[in-house]
Amino acid sequence: MARNLALNFLLAMTGALVLVGGIRPLHAAEAAVDPAVVMTDKGAVRGVVKEGVREFKGIPYARPPVGELRWALPQPAQEWKGVLDATQYGSDCPQVERYGTPESSDNEDCLSINVTVPYQGEEDLSRKRPVIVWIHGGAFEGGSSALYPLDYMARRGDVVMVSMNYRLGVFGFTAHPAFETDHNGGYGLEDQRAALRWVKSNIAAFGGDPDNVTIAGESAGGSGVCMHLLAPEETRGLFDKAIIQSAGCATPLPSVEDGNKIGEEIAKQVGCTEASTALTCLREKPVKALLDAAKTVSGSHPLTFMPVIGNKTNPLPGSKAFPAGKFVQVPVIYGGTRDEMRLYVAYAVQAGQQITADNYAEVLKAPYGDKVDAILKQYPLSNYSSAPTALGTVWSDFRPDIGINHCIYLESAKLMRKFVPVYQFVFADRNAPPVTPNPGFEMGAVHASELIYMFPHIDFTRKIAGPDLAPAAQKLSEQMVAYFTSFARSGKPSAPDAPAWGVFDRDDKVMNFEPGKLGYFDSTAAHHCGFWKAQYPSILTQ
Repeated sequence: MARNLALNFLLAMTGALVLVGGIRPLHAAEAAVDPAVVMTDKGAVRGVVKEGVREFKGIPYARPPVGELRWALPQPAQEWKGVLDATQYGSDCPQVERYGTPESSDNEDCLSINVTVPYQGEEDLSRKRPVIVWIHGGAFEGGSSALYPLDYMARRGDVVMVSMNYRLGVFGFTAHPAFETDHNGGYGLEDQRAALRWVKSNIAAFGGDPDNVTIAGESAGGSGVCMHLLAPEETRGLFDKAIIQSAGCATPLPSVEDGNKIGEEIAKQVGCTEASTALTCLREKPVKALLDAAKTVSGSHPLTFMPVIGNKTNPLPGSKAFPAGKFVQVPVIYGGTRDEMRLYVAYAVQAGQQITADNYAEVLKAPYGDKVDAILKQYPLSNYSSAPTALGTVWSDFRPDIGINHCIYLESAKLMRKFVPVYQFVFADRNAPPVTPNPGFEMGAVHASELIYMFPHIDFTRKIAGPDLAPAAQKLSEQMVAYFTSFARSGKPSAPDAPAWGVFDRDDKVMNFEPGKLGYFDSTAAHHCGFWKAQYPSILTQ
């Protein structure tokens, strides 16, 4: 009650302030408790109340990273006067269209955060709920928080949901010798950490518990969670639990020096080759010129922009940090989708690449080299409905150059579980709604397909909302959300009328998320990790 009275007083005092941009004066009539208005540490925000939630979108958590702040650490947002309109998502961060998704932007003023809170009545305003901070994916060069409706998880799990935008690609994950040393190549991750500090300072005003925060993400967002675990000197105290989806925390990553080579090639593309003036030159270049240069340098490779290892942002790779216990030691949920990489095979086919029985072995050579003969014996084409399906299965089980594979998930989990409780899963609904147009071969439970079960009607294309789930899939959705949100509440996943989910302490204690087959299975055996460990003993050690 005292907090509400203080909030009312602060809001009433803004009544005479002048309208500026999206900020308008607050009138005396609004001084009464209004669930759509919250006072943050930078000023008041007005969201919307609808369908059992309060939603606040597009709140600045850092200053626009422009001019001298391009390729610099994020700085706290400036204070505003009056009431900020928080009813619309902020701009996507700069990116080009990719994989048929239409996100594209040249607006660097994009560092904003969104909050969704359950709401049934005024009594909810004084409650403290667990907080889940969702980090979107997009291969470190695309994506947006606007794609993920937060209301379903908030309502069903009675949790506060948060998401944010962060710098991407050439602006967020490029290294260059001219950039400052300590965080070179890690500005997108540092944005995420700035957002976590915003949560720590502000989430109580929205009804969240700043001492019970779970960070969660999928794909590049899951990798962000990995990197925050691996930087204890920077992130300890910012979160209390972690959920990692489709990201290999123990994946070999490029060094800062490797990243610098990418940055220098981009600089060359835009004419900034003089070492003494490179940073100034790059900061003066138009956004579009840098996006075009990055696209040219990355070509068709899906992961040109990745976190680099060897600075304060990412001091050690997971393969070294986890065995030594040098990570933020909190409970973890970890897993991925059964047929992860078939999605990327689909992208290749849609782009015109031919994958047939005749060239199957040749396509395998690029990532696997002299191990192709052994792979062909382990994964004969006769076991699969098509060559693309076979290739996607091989890539999903293990691929040394991309961390989206099951054996690296299990490797990472086995390294972490020596210090923290880990709850392992595989999402395996092969009848999940599609996340890309039909490529003409069997897809199954591909990368990102579980997101539809966490964020119903997620719109991957921004053209039409996703479909309703079939009854069995809807039940699985409810069980998954119950597991994840109970974990955020207590550190232990549980769901009504569902199997108990214990810690991952042996190979056959991996939860299988599949309609009608929810329960434990042996993921190590299912994904042939014994075979892959024999091929890559320096990467798969457990």
